[in-house]
Amino acid sequence: MAVTALKPREVPAAPPAGQVLSLPVAARPRQRLATPGRVLTERIAPPVVVLIVLLVIWQVASSGGGSGLPAPTDVWEQSRELIVNPFFVYGSQDIGLGWRVLTSLERVAYGFGLAAVVGVLIGAVLGQSALMMRGFDPIFQVLRTVPPLAWLPISLAAFMDSRPSAIFVIFITAIWPIIINTAAGVRAIPQDYRNVAAVLRLNQVEFFWKIMIPSAAPYIFSGLRVGVGLSWLAIVAAEMLTGGVGIGFFIWDAWNSSRLTDIIVALVYIGVTGFILDRLVGWIGRVVSRGTAE
Repeated sequence: MAVTALKPREVPAAPPAGQVLSLPVAARPRQRLATPGRVLTERIAPPVVVLIVLLVIWQVASSGGGSGLPAPTDVWEQSRELIVNPFFVYGSQDIGLGWRVLTSLERVAYGFGLAAVVGVLIGAVLGQSALMMRGFDPIFQVLRTVPPLAWLPISLAAFMDSRPSAIFVIFITAIWPIIINTAAGVRAIPQDYRNVAAVLRLNQVEFFWKIMIPSAAPYIFSGLRVGVGLSWLAIVAAEMLTGGVGIGFFIWDAWNSSRLTDIIVALVYIGVTGFILDRLVGWIGRVVSRGTAE
């Protein structure tokens, strides 16, 4: 029997002196491009299908004689003007829901904007001291559970006017989650960042803008998202009692006039507007924090 000679294993030659070897790079997975068809299938189609199913269920449930709520077809027939033309103006009080939403948003902008500035500053100060946090946290936790409308009599007695009273209700409702989340974010700043700031001899203003805000941004914008949602809830509730041309007073006036279909349309406007506000604050947070804030 013939014996086959084994070939010696070839050993790769050593690289010349001074040459740097490059490690093999793993192939990166291909990223799927967001094509229009993919966006339609994964993002738009599912909520549209769910909405259609809910409308069909609503239509069937409201078609019986004993139902006290209008069906979707009744909403379309009786409140078509509010749906297709949200910016009509027929008088000082007879205006479209688009104008009413903008009026309410103006008050939210004042109240929430003030709460954002004051809340971030107070939270940044409290987050620097564990003793101050222990002293103020129980008070904040108690005040944040007070319903928005409970503040309305106090604000009316203080300001003697419905407009600043509504803005104050928004402010006092939205400020607590902003303060609490900002303080928690400041407390979570790594000690290494503080050491770097001490080595660079950053003053308080430089530390605030260069270290504190970027590090605590995810916490801050989490509080801002909660705050803007509470602001929108507060203004709708406050306008039901203070009057005016806002979306909240429109719902109360429609209830007194037994216009249930108008109330349903207004609820859709309120929900869509709140969704847009939440997504807007979240998008700003991702831009400011470079993707770390959700």
